[in-house]
Amino acid sequence: MEPITGVSLWELFKHLKQWLANLKRAGDQRKRQSVNALRSVIIAARNTAAYIRQINESGAQCYTTEARLSEQWTRLGFELTDLGLDKLAKRCEIKGRYWADPNQFDDSFLEKADISLVRMEQLARQMVSEIER
Repeated sequence: MEPITGVSLWELFKHLKQWLANLKRAGDQRKRQSVNALRSVIIAARNTAAYIRQINESGAQCYTTEARLSEQWTRLGFELTDLGLDKLAKRCEIKGRYWADPNQFDDSFLEKADISLVRMEQLARQMVSEIER
């Protein structure tokens, strides 16, 4: 099954491999920017997980927090696009749109989009590890 982003998991890994090969030829500043952006994905995933835990434990939503998460994921999408990580950027963009209005997507779309917090953090960690080798 192909994700709604139009990119299979295999294509995503191929893209990441090519991007990492290009990054290895890039300067230290570009590498540092990339690592910082990828670490920001990890931070956003954890912030989001903490908020979901809060909702699950208290039953109370906070629209201010959801707006902040929407902005954080959207900014990450822009930053990753600028760095050439378009496929991960698309996932961040969808996550930002989700937090702006969760009702705009159905569960099937979200599953196909492959934007789980675990998956996004895993991809970001893998890429950071590759860059820092």
